[in-house]
Amino acid sequence: MPTPRSSNTTTGERRVRLSGVSVSGGGGSSSPPEGVKLNEIVGGGISGVLYKWVNYGRGWRPRWFALSDGVLSYYKIHGPDRILLSRDTDRGAKVIGEDSLRRLSRPSTSSSTSQSNGHHHPPRKPLGEIHLKVSTVRESRSDDRRFSIFSGTKRLHLRAETREDRAVWLEALRATKEMFPRMSTSEMVGPGDTAAAVAVSTERLRQRLQQEGVSEAAIADSERIVRAEFEALHKQLVLLKQKQALLLDSLRHLETEKVDLENTLVDESQRQSKEYGSASKPRNEKYSEGSASESDDYNELQDPAEEETDDDENIYFDTTDFLSSSSFKSSGSDFQRSEAGSDDEDDYPMDGIDPSMKSVGISYPYVRRRKKLPDPVEKEKGVSLWSMIKDNIGKDLTKVCLPVYFNEPLSSLQKCYEDLEYSYLIDRAYEWGKRGDSLMRILSVAAFAVSGYASTDGRSCKPFNPLLGETYEADYPDKGLRFFSEKVSHHPMVVACHCEGTGWRFWADSNLKSKFWGRSIQLDPVGMLTLEFDDGEVFQWSKVTTSIYNLILGKLYCDHYGTMRIQGNCEYSCKLKFKEQSIIDRNPHQVQGVIQDRSGRTVATLFGKWDESMHYVMGDCFGKGKGSENFSEAHLLWKRSKPPKFPTRYNFTSFAITLNELTPGLKEKLPPTDSRLRPDQRCLENGEYERANAEKLRLEQRQRQARKMQESGWKPRWFAKDKGTDTYRYLGGYWESRENSSWEDCPDIFGQLPNDLMITD
Repeated sequence: MPTPRSSNTTTGERRVRLSGVSVSGGGGSSSPPEGVKLNEIVGGGISGVLYKWVNYGRGWRPRWFALSDGVLSYYKIHGPDRILLSRDTDRGAKVIGEDSLRRLSRPSTSSSTSQSNGHHHPPRKPLGEIHLKVSTVRESRSDDRRFSIFSGTKRLHLRAETREDRAVWLEALRATKEMFPRMSTSEMVGPGDTAAAVAVSTERLRQRLQQEGVSEAAIADSERIVRAEFEALHKQLVLLKQKQALLLDSLRHLETEKVDLENTLVDESQRQSKEYGSASKPRNEKYSEGSASESDDYNELQDPAEEETDDDENIYFDTTDFLSSSSFKSSGSDFQRSEAGSDDEDDYPMDGIDPSMKSVGISYPYVRRRKKLPDPVEKEKGVSLWSMIKDNIGKDLTKVCLPVYFNEPLSSLQKCYEDLEYSYLIDRAYEWGKRGDSLMRILSVAAFAVSGYASTDGRSCKPFNPLLGETYEADYPDKGLRFFSEKVSHHPMVVACHCEGTGWRFWADSNLKSKFWGRSIQLDPVGMLTLEFDDGEVFQWSKVTTSIYNLILGKLYCDHYGTMRIQGNCEYSCKLKFKEQSIIDRNPHQVQGVIQDRSGRTVATLFGKWDESMHYVMGDCFGKGKGSENFSEAHLLWKRSKPPKFPTRYNFTSFAITLNELTPGLKEKLPPTDSRLRPDQRCLENGEYERANAEKLRLEQRQRQARKMQESGWKPRWFAKDKGTDTYRYLGGYWESRENSSWEDCPDIFGQLPNDLMITD
């Protein structure tokens, strides 16, 4: 903030008051200067602690920021990659903030030891940096400690410790920008007219034409034509540059308004959460702002793969550009899958065998299934999303009663089966194992683990929350598998499933911890997925975090991010990193990973997009000093099927359209607990929205008895918890009961609650 000018200060000199001291190498101490000139700030630089917004999972994280020569760099201050302030801080830099001074005053054991031994360490490489010359600095209108810095490709949302510290940082940043102003279009073109700015030499053209004996008049005309064409081209380039600048400025303004709205909603959610009491709030659901205390050390010492990386965008190359390159090879595997979509009847050959199954040498029969949902009976009415959100900020999503308009006509049990849409990848893995190729087996398993997310693209509606004891079966001979799932717990809400294929078994139990965050819904999966082959090889993994954004403004979209580890009990394991999408990311949904042997050596590299395809390359292509030239030898593992011929408003895939279908004769074979028989879900699929809402309300009122039933000793019918692994395992017997139509032990959970199950307080 400005300080009073002395009598000998000119009007052209600007002063910035710094709450700090100058870091110097002398042994004596000096009092903090009251003010320093602008050229002194730029010359020596300024530094200090600012809190950087990472994401809604990690919140605000302290970073050491240093401004020098028009570049703002930042470093970690915790963990093994932290900056050693007593050594790495630029000498002579002005330090802002009391917290920064406290950190500088702490003794650095490692630094002092190294210096006493005569060792010299190179300066720590910054996590990221941003050039103020091409950036815009804006202060937040909703918080007097926050401000933002935007460049064309990167954004930083920052928070100072105090209001005064923010004023000092803003003053210094803006003063630095004035020394490095952005060049205007006229400055880029240069003085004079456009023709003068475009220096085009026609001397070689003149010499060549003279050799051909062309007349001087024709040569002069040719030179005029060339200059005119170059001048026109230059004008187009200047115009495009102007449009680009306008677009970037518009993006910065939109981003600022968006962040201000997010901050307002998050602050409101935190305020309401405090009213409910911190005692009832689980530790892992506290996503409040980061603390400046030393407790952050624990968060920084996590597994390096789980640590937040500020410069992730630097390690993800442009997958879109690569996949469209002419050098890309999608072959290279003995197993070739047809790229034809399974929704087209013509995609099946005369023998009625799915081509994706032919790719693994297994012949499954073709089963005709529906290709569209029923036409709606009623016209759907709109509903105010904001009216729902504003009353439920900070609450558990599973406890919020939403109208049926926010649902899709599928239950969470059916969504579990939707993850097996590309089960041919497991069949392929089984065949690779039979051939003795364990590496190709785990590559196929990794592709299967990613493929389950493809169907979520554009799916913004919520599946129905199953009733306690609700089940779902899927007997798909055309995929060579039988699937069964059941809701086994109401609080917490846990769904268990079991699937049997050709030479393999798959089971899982899952629980979603969900939160409203004003602008988004965050879903954190809890549970393990297990795949076991008949030869004894087992793979286990957990899902990554999912968030749905733009609940209030903009187009709804979902994103998946985090690290997925696929652990095998034999030779190989896999680690996949789902990159979190940024607002102006031109290449979202990227996934990269590696296959490692028991010694930790990387033997294969995977990359692609969870909504498009996955590829692999042998060897380590992400190591230090390695470029993307090896990706020209990449091979296709999986590719997403074509969209259905008849789109739905829920953006269902062709496979999802079949999940709730009641084929002829199927209803008589199903137990009364099957999701296909749920009335509100069936009415929504048929477009009977008023009736669907009424049925949903009735079933939710009935479901309030579920917790009391569970506390009174209710047990799931088809699954039991394994005490050794604390997971639910299938007990067996369902398909035998189905064959005999023996459903005496299955209550009619979608009807009126039986008297013997009524529980009173």
